[in-house]
Parts: sequence; C-alpha cells; structure tokens
Amino acid sequence: MAQLSPLLKQATPVVVDHGEGVYLHDVDGKRHLDFTAGIGVTSTGHCHPRVVEAAREQIGKLVHGQYTTVMHKPLLELTRRLGDVLPSGLDSLFYANSGSEAVEAALRLARQATKRPNVIVFQGGFHGRTVAAATMTTSGTRFSAGISPLMSGVHVAPFPYAYHYGWDQETATKFALRELDYLFQTVSAPSETAAFFIEPVLGEGGYVPANTEFMAGLRERADRHGILLVLDEVQTGFGRTGKFWGHDHFDVHPDVVLIAKGLASGFPLSGIAASEELMAKAYPGSQGGTYGGNAVSCAAAIATLDVIQDEGLVENAAERGRQLLEGARLIADKTPAIGDVRGLGLLVGTEFTTADGEPDTATAQAVQQAAARSGLLLLTCGAYSNVVRMVPPLIVNADQVDEALRIWGDVVTAGS
Repeated sequence: MAQLSPLLKQATPVVVDHGEGVYLHDVDGKRHLDFTAGIGVTSTGHCHPRVVEAAREQIGKLVHGQYTTVMHKPLLELTRRLGDVLPSGLDSLFYANSGSEAVEAALRLARQATKRPNVIVFQGGFHGRTVAAATMTTSGTRFSAGISPLMSGVHVAPFPYAYHYGWDQETATKFALRELDYLFQTVSAPSETAAFFIEPVLGEGGYVPANTEFMAGLRERADRHGILLVLDEVQTGFGRTGKFWGHDHFDVHPDVVLIAKGLASGFPLSGIAASEELMAKAYPGSQGGTYGGNAVSCAAAIATLDVIQDEGLVENAAERGRQLLEGARLIADKTPAIGDVRGLGLLVGTEFTTADGEPDTATAQAVQQAAARSGLLLLTCGAYSNVVRMVPPLIVNADQVDEALRIWGDVVTAGS
C-alpha cells in the first residue's frame, strides 16, 4: 500500500474536505480560520468564484499548450496584464511552475548576462529547495543538509535583522552594509559578482522586513559595480505586504523580479521579469520547460489580478495588516515569552524567546498547535522555528482578524 513520504510532516492535524474564502472545512465538518493561505498562495481566498469560473472555462478549451511549441491566449493576456503592474522597464517575462524554478532561471540569467560567476545572498533568506536554490537559502540548514557538495559561487552577507543582533535598525543596517563591503574585499570582488538576491521581507527566515536605507545601499552598490539587483517577491508580491510589491515600501527599483505563490490563487505558476535588453543576454535554450505558462494557471492568474484590483485587496491587506500587527503587539505586551512582533501587511511574525533572550522553539510550536486545535491554522518559521507567522488571504475582513486575535490571545496566555 502506497503512502506519503514520512518526511512530509504536517503542520496541523487538519484533513480538508473543502475551502471557502478564509476558511477550511475538515472531513469532520469543523471550520478553521486559515491564516496560512497555503504559505501565502491562496491570495484571493479558497475557491474564489471568479478564479474558479476562469479555470473551469479554460479547462473546457485548452488544458495544456506547451509554450515553446504553440502559443495560447491566456499566456499572452497574462503577459499583457502583468505589464500594467510590474516595475517600469521590466517588460520581458519567462514563466515556470515554482518559486525554486524562478530563482534558478534568474540565476542563469544573471550569470549569463554579466559573464560573472558569483552571487550574493543574505542571511536568513529562503529561495527554494532545488540544489542551486537550496545553496542560496540560509533560513535554515534543513533545506540544504545532506546534499553537499552544494553549488559554488554563492556568498552570504548579513541581513539587517535588528532584533536578532540586539541593535536598533540603524545600527543593524550600517553593520550589514559595512559587512557587504568587507565581503567584496575578502570573498567576492565586485567584478566577479553577478547579482544580489534578496527578499524584501524574509519569509522562512522569520518575517523580517528590510528597510529603505538598506535597499538603497544595495541599489547604489549594484549600480556602481554593474551588479544585478534581483528581488525575490515570491511571497511578498501581489499585494501581500499592503503594497503591490514588497519592494514598493523601500523605494527601490529592481533589475529582476521573481514571482510565484499568490500570482494564480493556488494554481502552479511562477516567473521572472526583467528588461527585454537584459533577458536577451541569456543563452539560447536556457529558458523553457514542459508545464511553464500552463493555460489553466494563466487563466486563474488573470482572474486573480482582476479580483485584486476590483475588490481593493492591496488596500485591504494594508488595513487588515495594521489591525493584525497592532493586535498581535498588544498580546505580546502582556506576554514575557514573546520577544518581538513584526511584519508588513498580511505578513505578521511573533518571535518567542526565553527569559534570557534565547530562541524558544518549544513554546512557539506549542501555541501554534494549540491554535490549530482551537480552529486557527498558523505556521512557524525562523532559523529556530520559534516564530509563529500569520499569513491570511488578502480577502480577510476585520471581524475575521478579530476572531483570529481572540484565539491567538487565548492560546498564548494558556501556553506561555
């Protein structure tokens, strides 16, 4: 009898029968507030009627049209529509299926376009599980352990994670930029460095936002040395942070943007966007794939963009994000076991620490499990899995945020 791999550990005990909006209904009929959204994927909620109808209609027309063999209307229309929301000048797109594939495509592009071997990533970043993407991931050793030798040419610089260092944001930012310059002198010369890869908000690394000064420092160094600035918006894009792109908070312009997760409301679709001039520098044959730009996924993505715009979901993410962050901080103020609460928009992380400031993994996991038993689904993240993250669909309303905060407050009080 076949069964799932024992390595696929479930974060909650829920077996889902169906989903609707912000809720998942299990096979026993119990309703759960889903503040995981498939790790930020179901941006318009579960089974949004407009997304379902778009996918259903497309399935009756064309399920798969391999996009280096034939072209299809959903792919062309999605490309046109993304042109309306992508940063200026990023007018060329390549589609794949997952965030990891988008990262690897951007890595190939960066190395081929610049003719340089090295890339710099930042401490705590998550970029995927395939070999190159796992090499570039430093949010936890579990993503790369046991598969060495890893890919060469990846070097790691500090991220301005102020709480981790015990500093204020300004001190952490100056330190991170100074260490980046030191890395240029000691490990990877600028002339050997193809790109910076960075998340605007660390995802698996603990929901830690970057800041304007740090991003400006990266942009200045990229321009000065001919290095590409690649922004991994896989988790932060499509309104998740209360602006359409996570980097919009920091007034920085990327050379390459990576997209996935919330792009198609649960259908597998990812991509990279760059200028046509830059994209043309990739080698022939370096971009392609069997399922990239799948017709049904593209139809769902078009409907997702429609819903985000028509229902004001970027603005809703900003408003409900403020409500969620403020509520989580009020709970933290009464809870010595919580060291920090942070986030942008509907990405809110609560970090648990011991009395002496050490990571408190046990308490974080205990309250996450208690929340699941109480009908609120959450996940953990961070290098020590001591951060509980809230990442609800963008359609979440004020009453649902209040309900989640009530449950969260109860389990935190009981568990810590």
